[in-house]
Amino acid sequence: MKAGYPVRKIMKPPRLGIALIVSGPSGAGKSTVCNMLREKHPELCFSVSCATRKPRKTEVEGKDYYFLTKNEFQQKIKNNEFLEYAEVHGNMYGTLKTEILERVRAGKDILLDIDVQGAFQIRESSKKYSLLAKCTEFIFLGPPSFEELERRLRSRASDSEEAIRKRLDDAKSELDHWRDYDYLIINKDVEETVKDMEKLIDMLHKSTKRLEDSGFYT
Repeated sequence: MKAGYPVRKIMKPPRLGIALIVSGPSGAGKSTVCNMLREKHPELCFSVSCATRKPRKTEVEGKDYYFLTKNEFQQKIKNNEFLEYAEVHGNMYGTLKTEILERVRAGKDILLDIDVQGAFQIRESSKKYSLLAKCTEFIFLGPPSFEELERRLRSRASDSEEAIRKRLDDAKSELDHWRDYDYLIINKDVEETVKDMEKLIDMLHKSTKRLEDSGFYT
């Protein structure tokens, strides 16, 4: 090093967390992929949504969803507690502001498994909350084919034929919105999809837009 030049150290500034918005049609495998990611990366927070539907046999209150009555859900709407909410397949779903904003401020990454309507509402909310605009990344998880999507829905054996037909009808319109997302991942094989998600998250950690405005070199 030449004399007269000061030594400059690289000091990485604090990073805001990433809010990973994962959505796609029912049957695309969102919950399975998100659950596997959480198992492999326990540091990855999960946004627990509110829902007015009845819990499935394997679902746990406060872990999979906050199960609310319709009156409780409407009260939270009046209190402006939701970042987004929508009616899906006859039930209400919503994401609480506290689930997202407090965590990304603390530098924690958070995973959101939500429907297409909810993703659009969060994108609109990001116009009002600059923090959201910096932290949100929108990922569309799609099936390899519509036939495979139908097979997955029918293999659940938990929904009526009427409910399945409604989900399939909704899926036809939801699949058209993949271009509205930042990233597209086709879930052909769950383990490979999880690897793709890990690579994407690693890449997103290298983004400069979530670094606070302090000096990088000192």
